[in-house]
Amino acid sequence: MTVTPNFRFRRLRRTPVLRALTRQVHCTANDLILPLFIEEGITEKVAIASMPGVYRIAESDLAERVKQVWNNGVKAVILFGVSHQKDASGSDSWDAQGLLARCIKIAREAVPEMLVISDNCFCEYTDHGHCGVVVDGDVDNDATLVNLQKQVLSCARAGVDMIAPSGMMDGMIAAIRQALDAEGFTHIPIMSYSTKFASAFYGPFREAVDSSFKGSRNSYQQDPANPREALAESMQDEAEGADILMVKPGLAYLDVIANISQHSSLPMAVYQVSGEFAMIKAAANAGVIDEKAVVLETMTAFKRAGCDLIITYYAEDLVQWLK
Repeated sequence: MTVTPNFRFRRLRRTPVLRALTRQVHCTANDLILPLFIEEGITEKVAIASMPGVYRIAESDLAERVKQVWNNGVKAVILFGVSHQKDASGSDSWDAQGLLARCIKIAREAVPEMLVISDNCFCEYTDHGHCGVVVDGDVDNDATLVNLQKQVLSCARAGVDMIAPSGMMDGMIAAIRQALDAEGFTHIPIMSYSTKFASAFYGPFREAVDSSFKGSRNSYQQDPANPREALAESMQDEAEGADILMVKPGLAYLDVIANISQHSSLPMAVYQVSGEFAMIKAAANAGVIDEKAVVLETMTAFKRAGCDLIITYYAEDLVQWLK
């Protein structure tokens, strides 16, 4: 007996042109942000063993690296300083002559058209590796907000294009917006790490920023088991004045991304974190996956879930692959 389907979905999959013409989700070079790690006091780049192909670059090489990134087709970078001036409060991060301010100025002058984003936290600048002021073994939320205001103002004065607070402090967006507006920086947008999970996927990042961190951030980062709380975190940041919301990490939290994007009209970002990158690299180097195909499929998953912007260590590769 012959069975004839009522509808043939395969008609629109028959040729590459048909598939491209009817594709519903697209990732482009304009969606990508590249993280850069800048270490002071070194003269040559330092390989990050757990993240093949990613380096801590010398401050003296930052201008040339930013030019290279721009010429490779990536139009936005997010800066992470690897400071040698660490103390209990992370004060180098708000020093007008500190590493973070210097890096912003260098990147800004190297390629004026480049969108320069500062990662605003304290873990790279504190001797204990926590994301703020530690009191009695835990991060003091409100004391950290005061320092965060000083940090973002230093970044704004250095010429940053966008602020990206990642410490998951309660009230951080309101505090930042208040500080920026009071000093006349009303034009600077805030891309909030609005739902940042206490994740096991961050391991390689700690090597990347030479973190001295020991312990847990469970008291201030989001519990991976709480999707409703994850939505509430992002909605609170939107209410406080965030311009872009972010979920971090990415692939294990596509449901969270989709839920937030359905409840918010703000642009949605995702951070494909160090552990995600490292796993793909390891599998590719073992010959068990097609690296390019898996990365492109992952980007499509982020876009399908509702992301507009993607922070990824694959940004430069993706520009070439997407062509």
